[in-house]
Amino acid sequence: MKNLKKLSTLAFIFLLTASLTITNAQAVKPTVIILNAESRGLPYDATQLGNILRSEVERLDTYDVTDKYDVAYLIEKNKLNVSNCYGKSCLLEISKVIPTDFIITGGAELIGQNIIITLRRINVQKQSIEKTTTVEFNNMPEEIKSMFKISVQSMYNLPIDQELLVKLTKPFNYENTLNNPNSNRINLQGPRFGFISVLGQDRKTLMAKKADGGYDITPLFFQFGYQFEKQYLNEGNFQALFEVIPMISGLEQSIFIPNIALLNGFRNSKNGWEFAFGPTFSLSKQLDGAEVNGKFLPSSDPLTNGMAMTTRMDSRGDTRLTGALVLAMGKTLKSGRLNIPINIWCLFPSKDGISRIGISFGYNSKP
Repeated sequence: MKNLKKLSTLAFIFLLTASLTITNAQAVKPTVIILNAESRGLPYDATQLGNILRSEVERLDTYDVTDKYDVAYLIEKNKLNVSNCYGKSCLLEISKVIPTDFIITGGAELIGQNIIITLRRINVQKQSIEKTTTVEFNNMPEEIKSMFKISVQSMYNLPIDQELLVKLTKPFNYENTLNNPNSNRINLQGPRFGFISVLGQDRKTLMAKKADGGYDITPLFFQFGYQFEKQYLNEGNFQALFEVIPMISGLEQSIFIPNIALLNGFRNSKNGWEFAFGPTFSLSKQLDGAEVNGKFLPSSDPLTNGMAMTTRMDSRGDTRLTGALVLAMGKTLKSGRLNIPINIWCLFPSKDGISRIGISFGYNSKP
């Protein structure tokens, strides 16, 4: 019985020791050192980029990353020169003084309009470069931390935020708070050109003889102007903005019709679609009167006495300010850095329905 107890005790001790040994073995992580990361053409020095790279590798929780202060101490103690130590031979020499299993090195370089990040993982035991990763990004140095994060994830085949990747790598993706560092919106401010077609009663007035208060012209005008805009909201893929659009119409037919639209717009920064609405104001000649025997007569005409008066466009009238509601929808096309907004719109002046429809286009270049 005593022998059985002794065997049981020995077995328990053996199993406990084996368990602790296995646990400790599983807890041991390979070591890695990260020195400076080379910087060319960027507003960061090699030490700053090295610290960014180190923090992203630490996030992997795969290595025992040697503390940067310990590395600095050993470098100073052994009088090592690591200011330009980025190659395999130099780094392997460093590993003789600072023992480690792996070394991760690399850097970032501005080439043209792109930032190229290259990372290399050196296996010290095998004395060889085990993995090299190169990723090309847009020129957005303020997003350098996100660039190193994506590069490290790419080196270790980890899932990458695809939306972030597109914003940082697609040069002509629609603007947003990441891929346009100087502006957090699609800026479509610029000239506008287009055509406007007049409908309803105003169409008849424009085509009527001047003796009857008409203009004797075609109710289709060319118009031109300029769009000013101010963004006041930018969340996710959507932007909200205020637009001011002064336009001039009819000069090609020897008439002058100025108008200005004050619109509230919503724009999708991912696909370029937008919708806007708001009031528009214009100056035109208006006359108070009534229709008698098929003709519109001014209120001063005796034949209109006792009749209900209305106001409408008339070349015999006085210049007045009129208003209407405008609804517009459009899409922005892109060609390189060129933005080409195309919009269709219509006016609702009264219970008679749509009085004008039009199409306009413009252009600007992203700063």
